Amino acid sequence: MQEAVTVDLNDPQLFINRELSWLAFNERVLADVRDASLPIYERLKFFAITSSNLDEFFMVRVAGLKQQLASGVAETAADGMLPADQLVAISERVHTSAEEMYRLWREELLPKLASHGVAVLTRDKLTAEQKAAAKTFFTSSVFPALTPLAVDPGHPFPHLRNKSLNVAILLRREGPRRRRNAREKSLAVVQVPSVLSRLAPVPAPSGTVLAVLPLEELIALCAGELFPGYAVEHSASFRVTRNWDLNVDEEESADLLSTLQEELRRRDRGAAVRLELETAASVELETALTGALKLGSQDVYRLHGPLQPSDLMALTELDPRPELRVEPFVPAMPPALRDEEPVLSLIAKRDILLHHPYEAFDPVVRFLEEAAEDPNVLAIKQTLYRTSGDSPIARALTRAVENGKQVAVLVEIKARLDEANNIAWARRMEESGVHVVYGLIGLKTHSKVALVVRREGNGIRRYVHLGTGNYNPTTARIYTDLSLFTARQEIAEDVTALFNMLTGYSTAPQWKRLAVAPMGLHEKVLGLIQRETDKARKGEPSRIVAKMNALVDPSVIRALYAASQAGVRIDLLVRGICCLRPGVPGVSENIQVTSVVDRFLEHSRVFAFGEGAQAEVWASSADWMPRNFVRRIETMFPVEEPHLRQRLLDEVLGVALRDNAKARRLQRDGTYVPVERTGSPVRSQMVLLELARRVAESKPIESLMRHVAAPEIPAEPLRPPATPVPSTG
Repeated sequence: MQEAVTVDLNDPQLFINRELSWLAFNERVLADVRDASLPIYERLKFFAITSSNLDEFFMVRVAGLKQQLASGVAETAADGMLPADQLVAISERVHTSAEEMYRLWREELLPKLASHGVAVLTRDKLTAEQKAAAKTFFTSSVFPALTPLAVDPGHPFPHLRNKSLNVAILLRREGPRRRRNAREKSLAVVQVPSVLSRLAPVPAPSGTVLAVLPLEELIALCAGELFPGYAVEHSASFRVTRNWDLNVDEEESADLLSTLQEELRRRDRGAAVRLELETAASVELETALTGALKLGSQDVYRLHGPLQPSDLMALTELDPRPELRVEPFVPAMPPALRDEEPVLSLIAKRDILLHHPYEAFDPVVRFLEEAAEDPNVLAIKQTLYRTSGDSPIARALTRAVENGKQVAVLVEIKARLDEANNIAWARRMEESGVHVVYGLIGLKTHSKVALVVRREGNGIRRYVHLGTGNYNPTTARIYTDLSLFTARQEIAEDVTALFNMLTGYSTAPQWKRLAVAPMGLHEKVLGLIQRETDKARKGEPSRIVAKMNALVDPSVIRALYAASQAGVRIDLLVRGICCLRPGVPGVSENIQVTSVVDRFLEHSRVFAFGEGAQAEVWASSADWMPRNFVRRIETMFPVEEPHLRQRLLDEVLGVALRDNAKARRLQRDGTYVPVERTGSPVRSQMVLLELARRVAESKPIESLMRHVAAPEIPAEPLRPPATPVPSTG
């Protein structure tokens, strides 16, 4: 009898590098730029998203690796790669991806735009009429806003803001004062003003609906007017990305808000980490820029097309034609929430589950607005990680204070890239009388929780909202997330204890129903995985289905490997980073990893442990990453109402597992391939849109669910429901 081979689950080869996995995710976003079935402005949107995603990646992840390298601190990841190795691999991967991005721009997007009468021009493609009109527009509307900056011994290289767009110009002196060395050139920089529209109008020729010239092209065309007495030898647009992370010692800060504001002012002085350069730029110009910015050749990305393509989305504002964009949708309102009965009264009767953006976020806002006006409500407590610029939620909290209620809000002012917005809201709410706190030292508060305390009869009752996404009505229309409303006593008691811990002095309690990081969430997740592992070893039915944004934590990955070895069937729906390597013989044959990238950003975190209707289902604000388990306040909450639990199994998890239109499957080598379509096409997000619409209109859903649950669909997921799925509790 052959002896079983023992596999070391700490082997670095069992882990995919975090940064390379993220780049693979961004390449899946880029795949939607290739999708010719999408309207042109939807493809342009994904082109812009791919680029802006890379901005944040360089500002945070690449900057962090460069800092490690500079400090001599080599933090080895589970995959065994050192910072220097990762930077080399990242540079190679991003250079390849950038070439593909801009090939798509030149060969597919630009011609497709032109076929619809939209011309995005360059300075060398202008007709005489367009050139004359462009120069007139430059003189009247652009020239006064520009500041030409010389670079010489008396004028040091300017400190350019992070992500600012610029034009570098090489000049040669003309006339009698021409330098003795006629070949000597001067360098100058002109910053493209962000206060002006990126797209300058030019006359549209016959057959063209709209013609525009990017502002940097206009500046390069007219650069001679900025430097009288000099001839323009060469010009090229460029863009600098800087280290954007904040360095705040919370324990040494007497006033965290003021300290963070000061650090935000210093942020633009972070070290450069990437130079994006127009592909036609000369080697001389590249050498001058890399020398000034202290960058190496591997940090330079030459792009054959417009830099900062997110600005191109302005085309959608200039061109209103509906056939060039996806059909707009109105989030459905479940029937139970359409009448005038207060949300609190509905929650008192039963738990309510909403699936955004398919179902409206308005009830979440109503929950707080009604609480602010209800004379029996005594207190409102809430966490705010990110919210919209003109937040109706913040206004409701302010109104509650005006109505004499106790209002406490934890504003996470360290929410990455939203620090300034959150500081502004914190200041405004403090001025209106809201009690604002900033959380626990050393931890970000990432949980999404709201608590309403109401006087009822001779006592009080607590109402809770728990979410997987932010209290942001804007992103709630483009992110998939879950909202659970409940008045269950044990959950309310846990939420009360959580707020007492966040706002005062108290140790973590023995949680009754919630799992909270960093006070036990990690252990809870490992325990649930271990429970399924033990069941499989006993020959009992076992199953794990988990949906999240990212899977990075090595101990959780090792636990999943052990579960797979024991025979647990595991389906992971991981939108972004996944460091687990599926399909490894003897380790992960029973694990399948699927990623869905589509119109909406998959953002909900849902976890099912157990087989079929007996599954225990949880939702959470946390991904399975070390930072979520160790450095953040997170909540994971059970969905206990049977039909709501079944709804999560069948819709949020089950439909996604059946996607064979937008889903891609992770391979053992870290690549992703489209899911093989062997039956009817299933595009999960469109199915969920239709499902929400039918429920809102009280139409039957059985035929839709039967189509989605067709037996020819591969990778049979959790069993479908025997009865129609209700929309709310």
